[in-house]
Amino acid sequence: MNNVPAHTVRILIVDDHAVVRAGLRALLEGEPGFEVVDETGDGEQAVLLAGMHLPDVVLMDLRLTDGGGTASGAEVGGITATRRITATVPGVNVVVLTSYGNKGDVVRAMAAGARGYVLKAGPPEELFRAVRAAAAGGMGLAPEATAQLLGGATGAGPVLSERELEVIRFLAQGHSNRAIAAALHLAEATVKTHLVRIYRKLGTENRASTVSEAVRRGLLEIGG
Repeated sequence: MNNVPAHTVRILIVDDHAVVRAGLRALLEGEPGFEVVDETGDGEQAVLLAGMHLPDVVLMDLRLTDGGGTASGAEVGGITATRRITATVPGVNVVVLTSYGNKGDVVRAMAAGARGYVLKAGPPEELFRAVRAAAAGGMGLAPEATAQLLGGATGAGPVLSERELEVIRFLAQGHSNRAIAAALHLAEATVKTHLVRIYRKLGTENRASTVSEAVRRGLLEIGG
């Protein structure tokens, strides 16, 4: 009787790897009190499904690199999808489940409205606790995420916006301002403005040092 939950937690899984989604579904549905209502590998579709199903928790992968194979999906990563869901679908809580536990990702996820942050390499019980905590309106953080937040509480620098991070990713790939502007559908002058702000926030002076500093801070991964 003590294993019977008072409320079934309804979960939407968002991950761009089908095998990972299948494993998560099997894991979650094997836990008493959990029900997986749907799954997707596309950030844009995740926002739509959250509004349609109204799950208690959206389990969100940060790195939706494939975007489900669509141009629109590729633009809606885990942070953007989290921000849109928490802003437009009341009562739906997002728990980030990712392979990355660096400070930049943790801070950006929390700023986007996530109520949990769990690493894929962690034990299942950690995931279960985070999902239950978020569903109840609390916070579910893995020990690694908590350490990052507490460790950066006093010395954390300014948080870069999602657009600024996109610009840095293009910098790392060696793109010119004109190429970045075309890729992001921005005016070239707007890209220059973003660069000025990025340099100021990171305390850098040029493109190469900006990329190096972004990697050092965990804002950018090299080699996937």
